[in-house]
Amino acid sequence: MAEEAGFESLWVGDHIALPAGEGNPPRLEAMVALTYLAAVTSRVRLGVGLIVLPQRQPVLLAKQVSSLDVLSGGRLTVAVGAGYVEPELHAMGVSLAERGARTDEYLAAMRALWEEAPSFDGRFVSFSGVVQHPSPVQRPHPPIVVGGHSAAAYRRAVRHGNGWYGWGLDPGETGQTLRVLGETARAERRPADLGELEITITPPGPPDLDTVRRYADVGVDRLIIELEGIDDDAVDGVIESVGEIAGHGVS
Repeated sequence: MAEEAGFESLWVGDHIALPAGEGNPPRLEAMVALTYLAAVTSRVRLGVGLIVLPQRQPVLLAKQVSSLDVLSGGRLTVAVGAGYVEPELHAMGVSLAERGARTDEYLAAMRALWEEAPSFDGRFVSFSGVVQHPSPVQRPHPPIVVGGHSAAAYRRAVRHGNGWYGWGLDPGETGQTLRVLGETARAERRPADLGELEITITPPGPPDLDTVRRYADVGVDRLIIELEGIDDDAVDGVIESVGEIAGHGVS
């Protein structure tokens, strides 16, 4: 249904162990869910966002990402973040204070593996004399989207990301944030080989056609609609709306 309606991509979120007693809904592990989606789709892109990178072992995650990119025929996008839920990070052996440094280093280590570098020597992860095959279909690797609303996240997106992902922002808030991202890009001198930063936003609720156009006007490339908490009838309405939006030339 998503492919027929004109959805550009299907996304799953990532949390492994959330605090007890907060009414958290059931959640499948992200990489397992994406493997299933890769098997039952053929055209729509697949995304994970945001994967909480510091609580993942980067050598294993690099292999999982490569495998999913191969199985899906090069349809994978990976959005990463540093995380913020301290009990979850602690349960995975990561301190809140280290999460930013781990995120940056893990990204570098994964890139080294995808580019078939034989060694990497970091503070948190190191390896030598190893390679991973097969390589991702998308070269040098699937698109990396960096999420977060902090100055550190903006710098990370500019330095290392193909895109940036913002959560729960209306068009006005998005425009303000994109101005800050632009200032960060000028200060950090974004690498030319990364191209223009692709902008992804999850709006506060399912948007209508006029709202979609307002997002497009401020520079948004992709909207991810959150379906959690929406009943089946409303989901059908969202799918119909996406078909209408696509029919008006907005993708």
